[in-house]
Amino acid sequence: MKRGSPVDTADRAHAPVVVAIDGPSGSGKSTVSRAVAARLGLSFLDTGAMYRAMTWWMLANEVDVTDAEAVAIACGKPVIVSGTDTDGPTITVDGVDVSGPIRGPEVTAGVSAVAAVPAVRSRLVELQRGCAAVAERGIVTEGRDMGTVVFPAATVKVFLTASEAARAGRRAAELRAKGVDEATIAAMAADLGRRDAADSSRTTAPLAQAADAVLVDTSELTLEQVIDTVVELVAQRAGHLTAA
Repeated sequence: MKRGSPVDTADRAHAPVVVAIDGPSGSGKSTVSRAVAARLGLSFLDTGAMYRAMTWWMLANEVDVTDAEAVAIACGKPVIVSGTDTDGPTITVDGVDVSGPIRGPEVTAGVSAVAAVPAVRSRLVELQRGCAAVAERGIVTEGRDMGTVVFPAATVKVFLTASEAARAGRRAAELRAKGVDEATIAAMAADLGRRDAADSSRTTAPLAQAADAVLVDTSELTLEQVIDTVVELVAQRAGHLTAA
């Protein structure tokens, strides 16, 4: 068995299910993944939150996030725990709930640089695989290298995408709902292109569609249509699962 590939067993039909959902920022990965997990009774893992949590810790401890060597040296220090309950997924660093702070503009601006450091990815991939290993029924994971690196033998691989305009609009609506000011919203929307380029061009585990992933363009689809599409894909590959 490949390490971190819990679905690669002789009895695949009844093995814990891993649904790997990748895609660029603002494509709807988190919302769709959490809804799919809830509908199918699976655990949910937001791996992007883990990289944001690592970035938050670096900033809080005055580590220069643009200094790859410094980040690599420090990345083993924080204790990052990611909850996988779809009703209330959590993320803590050294016992502190950082689910709010990790969504701020400073973390957003620095997370691509931190995520590009091989030592960071190595450590967090181990944590991600550990979360899947203890998910009794299965797990829906979302990020940027789920299907290519973390879970290469996932039951289902999906690559969600959307036009940059659609993604910027969705992110703006999400931030407004949280009470974020318009100046910050405009800055974060304008940053989408930079993050796309940084995530796709990094040397270690770049954002990419796995060869066997199903491409789902969400630009013209409603949220429910996207969720239905992914649930149907899972049902095709893991027939023993039924929507709750």
